[in-house]
Amino acid sequence: MRPAIKSGLLPVWRDRDTLQIGIDPRRAIALSGMGEAALIVGLLDGSRDRDQVIAAAAGNGIPTSVTERVLALLAAGGALDDFPASTLRALPSSLRIRLEPELATTSLARRDGDGGARAIARRRAAVVWIEGDRPIGRAVARILSASGIGRIRTRRLPADDLASSARQPAARDSARQQRQVAALPFRPDLVVLVGNRTADRPAQLARDRITHLAVMASEAIGVVGPLVVPGKTACLRCLDYVRAGNDPAWPLILAQIRSRRAEPAACDAVLTAAVAAQTAAQALSAIETAPVASAAANGTLELVLPDWRWRRRTWPPHPACPCAIKPSDNRQ
Repeated sequence: MRPAIKSGLLPVWRDRDTLQIGIDPRRAIALSGMGEAALIVGLLDGSRDRDQVIAAAAGNGIPTSVTERVLALLAAGGALDDFPASTLRALPSSLRIRLEPELATTSLARRDGDGGARAIARRRAAVVWIEGDRPIGRAVARILSASGIGRIRTRRLPADDLASSARQPAARDSARQQRQVAALPFRPDLVVLVGNRTADRPAQLARDRITHLAVMASEAIGVVGPLVVPGKTACLRCLDYVRAGNDPAWPLILAQIRSRRAEPAACDAVLTAAVAAQTAAQALSAIETAPVASAAANGTLELVLPDWRWRRRTWPPHPACPCAIKPSDNRQ
């Protein structure tokens, strides 16, 4: 272990004898009796292993038992990392500098002890497709790129895609999309579907067992989700079954919105940014952890202006849906 104070936590003195690591009480821990042992914290920069830290502190008159006690308290309080030297060495210096905020944030938010190394490694190995070249899709791509996602591919949907797709036979559309998938060099870990879509695309992703996240913003409402893990969570068709059960007119409405949309969309710059940020957050959660644990699995996260609070709406698997996921099979 090469112990290091978690990046992003600032050491400050509460008094002459009490050292606090971090500012906000939701992150910070305070150690009393640190007046003569403060030097130990200065040694925790990841450049020394545990024995070297103890030896360096001993060379400055600090007993081994005191150093071990400080290390144990810092680790128990979630303020200590095992410096991810191997992960950082594998990154080009410019990329390493750019990803430092990602490492620091991930390490603090997930309370891991590896400095965010595993999360960043998963991001670097991930392949994400974003389908729907709208402001939200472009913003999501920018955020995911800045977050360290290794491969991002965007697929532009022309303005007349919805109308033309609605007129094409389903078999032709399905075959065309199969050829597109086959032509792309990397199988995606996640596909982000932005805006209205034909029924064939989610069905194709489900058949290919590809996790996908639906995103919509219109009528001054942003919706992120559901995150569909084929065979494990509710699919997009499940939502249509639930809506049809609540509103008998939904199938007719659905047929119309697959070929038409309001112009301009009632989605301003602030709503675009909020939805893109939430989308990126759910995408990263799905990549770094089990996708079924995402807040968007079997649910949608919805933002209705002018209320700026996100709310979760649950969408269970529907027993009549061809995806054939029984509610008892659902695992979150």
